[in-house]
Amino acid sequence: MPTSVFSQLDKSLHEHLSDLMRLAAKADDRTAVGLARTELPRMVSALKALLDEHQPDENGRCPTCRTRRFSRRLPSPCRAYLAAHLCLTITRDEDRVARSETSGRRPNHLRSAG
Repeated sequence: MPTSVFSQLDKSLHEHLSDLMRLAAKADDRTAVGLARTELPRMVSALKALLDEHQPDENGRCPTCRTRRFSRRLPSPCRAYLAAHLCLTITRDEDRVARSETSGRRPNHLRSAG
């Protein structure tokens, strides 16, 4: 069975991302810094391009994901926008909590909670 262009692109992209994750986790500090300097701007550009495609219209709906022309759904971010936001902010918050637990301090957003 022939492989579709999408499946080839998908496989290539996932392999690239896996390689980046592996290098970031196992590389020495010098290599990791070099990797961050070259790959981080590319990753940010790719994410910005993706999010630009999912920018809400004047009604607060994603024109890319909207399935019906006259949908009556309430304005809300689409799944692509939510996924990006949650992946970036949840990971950052978990990292902040983990760092503060190892230092014996609570993160700033939890200090006032008691």
